[in-house]
Amino acid sequence: MALLRRMVVVGVGLIGGSLALDVKRLGLADCVAGVDTDVANLRQALDLGVVDEGFASLGQAISADTDWMLLATPVGAVGRICAELAPLLPAGCVVSDVGSTKQSALAAFAQYLPDAWPRCVAAHPIAGTERSGAAAAQVGLFTGKRLIICPHERQDAAALARVAALWQAVGARVEHMDAVAHDAAFAAVSHLPQLLAYAYMRQITLAAESEEWLRLAGSGFRDFSRLAASEPMMWTDIALANRDNLLALLDGQQQQLARLRECLAQDDGAGLREMFAEASTARREWEKGRG
Repeated sequence: MALLRRMVVVGVGLIGGSLALDVKRLGLADCVAGVDTDVANLRQALDLGVVDEGFASLGQAISADTDWMLLATPVGAVGRICAELAPLLPAGCVVSDVGSTKQSALAAFAQYLPDAWPRCVAAHPIAGTERSGAAAAQVGLFTGKRLIICPHERQDAAALARVAALWQAVGARVEHMDAVAHDAAFAAVSHLPQLLAYAYMRQITLAAESEEWLRLAGSGFRDFSRLAASEPMMWTDIALANRDNLLALLDGQQQQLARLRECLAQDDGAGLREMFAEASTARREWEKGRG
């Protein structure tokens, strides 16, 4: 028996589309409908079998048997979508998201969906690539990956359990975390690296020698700059939603860069080796701990 009758995915991209594929493959919902304002992307989602039905608006997609709304849009759009959802939600429908900033999601749920607030579950799958759109969706993306849920003070236990059960069914490892701690942690290990990749890539491409430098670039450049290929609008929203944490981290990064510059300017090989050794050891230990 399916866990859901009708799942509506708002934003049929990498994350929303991948979950839709797994839900369909495993028979976890009787029907998976997609909502997307990008008509071409929605058509591709239908053609690829990512969703069963496709709609350009929430009003068209939601019916009386809708029991799960998944918001898989840029985090900056969550408030607007919740405001539109408020008069449309069927009784008992669970609302959840997949964004990487949880305080902003919880604030939007509380402000725009006060009646459904207990059934709103803030979630974040730790999975993805730099690709976007329905064509990026892939089966098994969440297998063995963390899914973090950030419960709030009025959280309905049944809704929380329902969200956890579905993510576990597609292979994710569910953990609970405070939203404030979540946003601080992911600013450090996800959002700051993204900003640094954008800044580095922009520096290289603005240089007069850019064309020749990029012609010579190899695997190290490819690995370091990969994040810069990510969808700009999505990351603009994330950066602004988590700006206080990021401002503090950027201050810390500037201190590290200042120390590097000082070592180079003073021809301080010992200082450079110390910095590099500390970073190298930490990276190796982290990799070892992942096994």
